[in-house]
Amino acid sequence: MDKSEELRKPVLALIAHDQKKDDLVMFVSRHIAHFSNCQLFTTGTTGSRILAEHKYLDLMPLKSGPLGGDQQIGGLIAEGKVDGLIFFVDPLTPMPHDVDVKALMRLAIVYDIPMALNRSTAEILLTNFAEQADGELNA
Repeated sequence: MDKSEELRKPVLALIAHDQKKDDLVMFVSRHIAHFSNCQLFTTGTTGSRILAEHKYLDLMPLKSGPLGGDQQIGGLIAEGKVDGLIFFVDPLTPMPHDVDVKALMRLAIVYDIPMALNRSTAEILLTNFAEQADGELNA
């Protein structure tokens, strides 16, 4: 493994349905030390909300979900450019672009990347990435 691979930041995709955007912004704020060490891709509105609170993050907002942002992140997953997906889903609100959401989740499953759909699983995902980083630094 060369130095560029050793020092590569984890790449996470962050998405939140409308009713969960505040929850995701608060989650990022609570775990800012971890997210500061990651490269982040987000759907448009979610990314804008996170950047309003944390301008210094390495964050690339894509299109909003209904305008193709979910599909853009799916493309990044298919290209092997995403290490994990945090998607705060609102199961109680119908989504007009539900087929795009299902396609994104299917790609995460097909390409076997960790996918967290709520706060509890997102915390487990972050803990796992932190443990992997610690293991690489101590190796």
